[in-house]
Amino acid sequence: MDTSIVINLVYVISTFFFILGLKKLGSPATARSGNMLSSVGMLLAIVVTLIDKNIISYQWILIGLATGSIVGALMARMVAMTAMPEMVAVLNGFGGISSLLVGYAAYLLSPNMGVFTGVTISASVFIGGVTFTGSIIAWAKLRGLASKPLQFTGQQFFNTALLIGIFYSAFMLLQDPVANVQFFYILSGLSLVMGIMAVIPIGGADMPVVISLLNSYSGMAACSAGFVMNNNLLIVAGALVGASGIILTQIMCKAMNRSLGHVLFSGFGAAKASQKEITGETNPINVEDTHLILEAATNVCIVPGYGLAVAQAQHAVRELAEMLEENGAEVRFAIHPVAGRMPGHMNVLLAEANVAYENLHEMDDVNPIMENIDVCIVIGANDVVNPAAREEESSPIYGMPVINVDKAKTVIVLKRGMASGFAGIQNPLFFKSNTRMLFGDAKSSVQGLVSEFKQ
Repeated sequence: MDTSIVINLVYVISTFFFILGLKKLGSPATARSGNMLSSVGMLLAIVVTLIDKNIISYQWILIGLATGSIVGALMARMVAMTAMPEMVAVLNGFGGISSLLVGYAAYLLSPNMGVFTGVTISASVFIGGVTFTGSIIAWAKLRGLASKPLQFTGQQFFNTALLIGIFYSAFMLLQDPVANVQFFYILSGLSLVMGIMAVIPIGGADMPVVISLLNSYSGMAACSAGFVMNNNLLIVAGALVGASGIILTQIMCKAMNRSLGHVLFSGFGAAKASQKEITGETNPINVEDTHLILEAATNVCIVPGYGLAVAQAQHAVRELAEMLEENGAEVRFAIHPVAGRMPGHMNVLLAEANVAYENLHEMDDVNPIMENIDVCIVIGANDVVNPAAREEESSPIYGMPVINVDKAKTVIVLKRGMASGFAGIQNPLFFKSNTRMLFGDAKSSVQGLVSEFKQ
């Protein structure tokens, strides 16, 4: 049998595993098996690709395999759960730079290309460059190195000029790929700059949307690279990642009641002069009194945020939830779609602590019953529980759907201090009469509550 037929047949099987695995990833209960199916599909694709010796020598394949395995193992072992969003951003960047380098290799090896090949190479370089530098800036923002949005007068005109320059360079390259080699390098440079300009105006509260969008970009970059390499599986896999990333981005935008255009161009998260200064007194509480309130509660809702990840308190929170259930309380976890720094951040965190899937509830399921909740415990969440989104039209987050924890009978907020959230916005929840502030490290506070219940 012809080798190419065997390769394409296995590619079809791998594609089936990818699609089935992606479908299973849509549910927490089947996510593990979906991940395994996708991994098996990728393993089949890699093994059968090695049959084609025309792609690359086995020496370089083994070097790449060893290097990637070492780096991947180190990242998996050393990267903390709090740094998972940064790692996702870096991995998206790796996908982008891979696509750009594939475009470079294809152009340098065959400068006398046709129109279709030229278009695919240009797309691979453009999308790959934007994804790479955009992901690096996203990593820096998530790392806290450049968290504030950066905007300047004429920024959108500058971005428009960049796009015109990119398309003009690609057009000139297609006219004469050999003589106009300088336009290939101009295209590459402008693409890298475009990635930076696309992410720097975006504020902290929109970073989960940016991460999912960059994930989509990395898929489209892989798809473009597949056309360059004439690899059917890479085209399909890249298209799947690109499409799923766009769908997830739309879901995230809907959860924030914002359009994708607003996310990309409004600089959400920047301090607004029109925002009212919140004044008032908080109501601090200690662990012992918090325990007494929880002991009398029959219905408890726990709202996790990024502070939960920072404190590494997920295991202690799971133990507290078990104690509350043993005490006769009904316990549920309310998960906001954009809580944390990346899509599904809180779900992953709680799954790591073996919190039952059926106890995780979406915002739309919890809000209608919030008035019947005896105690709502907010752990490290800020922007996603901010009632200013409903009450204050001057607030930058006005109109954004939030978890209405302020409507619970009692709200207990676990925070280190009164600092604002990642979006840099004050939260009037902390000053409401039914709110009690349990200051301190979230893990220590929760462990203290567990100890009280054990006694």
